[in-house]
Amino acid sequence: MFEDIQFETTAKPDPDELLAFYQRQHHDTTHSREKLKRMADSTYCFATARHRGELIGLARGVTDGLWGRLAECKLDPAFQGPGCITKTDGRVEHDSGGVAAEMARRVMDALRSYGVERIDTLAYGTEVDFCEELGFRKMRGVVAMERPAEESACAAPMASSTTECRG
Repeated sequence: MFEDIQFETTAKPDPDELLAFYQRQHHDTTHSREKLKRMADSTYCFATARHRGELIGLARGVTDGLWGRLAECKLDPAFQGPGCITKTDGRVEHDSGGVAAEMARRVMDALRSYGVERIDTLAYGTEVDFCEELGFRKMRGVVAMERPAEESACAAPMASSTTECRG
């Protein structure tokens, strides 16, 4: 099933290797090696897949100790099988070989072993089916939201407030 694929769950990928992987997938993410190192250092666990030594996929989990999150699961479209259509960002659209599912399961097992009580994930478009196959269910009433990090989180200060927000 996993011919010529090597899985690893312990080592954190090198920032240069992460950057090269993301660039091969045309994944719009930071180009800062320092930020990628910080991301890797802040990640609880990684699962990687390699083909002939080259990083072809990764999954990572983050946690606060109570809740865990499958923060990312990406697989080179060349290893997803013929059902992979858009081939965007390494998103898992199809997983005929089970490589992405194996990485995701390893991350979820590590989070469970750590004692988390709930594991969440976000799925974009074609990833929904993949996540449902892993046992995730759509949450009712939840709306994913985002905001640019460079905007100040400070609201206009209230006259009676003594707390300052710097930003």
